[in-house]
Amino acid sequence: MKYMLLIHQGSTPVPPSAEWEALSDEEKGKVYAAYQSINETPGVAPGQQMQGPETATTVRVADGATLTTDGPFAELKESIGGYLFFEADDLDAAIELASRIPAASMGGAVEVRPLAEW
Repeated sequence: MKYMLLIHQGSTPVPPSAEWEALSDEEKGKVYAAYQSINETPGVAPGQQMQGPETATTVRVADGATLTTDGPFAELKESIGGYLFFEADDLDAAIELASRIPAASMGGAVEVRPLAEW
């Protein structure tokens, strides 16, 4: 089964920010090491970190007209900060990987969603 892991940043400190700079070098090193380990996990197709939600544009189409709104559709505290794909034997394996993503323990969350297979 293939899964998409959506990383909800929440209050997770990310570079470049004052919150990130407030972390010790050891704490930053642990975050970098965790992501490196995750990216080296068999079955993981690394995604990308996204820019902050304030850079988003939300697009809707109503009555044939394209409407755009600055910012994300979701509330800021729920914004997606990144993603990755993971091919695993079962949901338990995907949950275990999600628990290793630093955002899950630093103020955010990780949504695990199976991909539709047609």
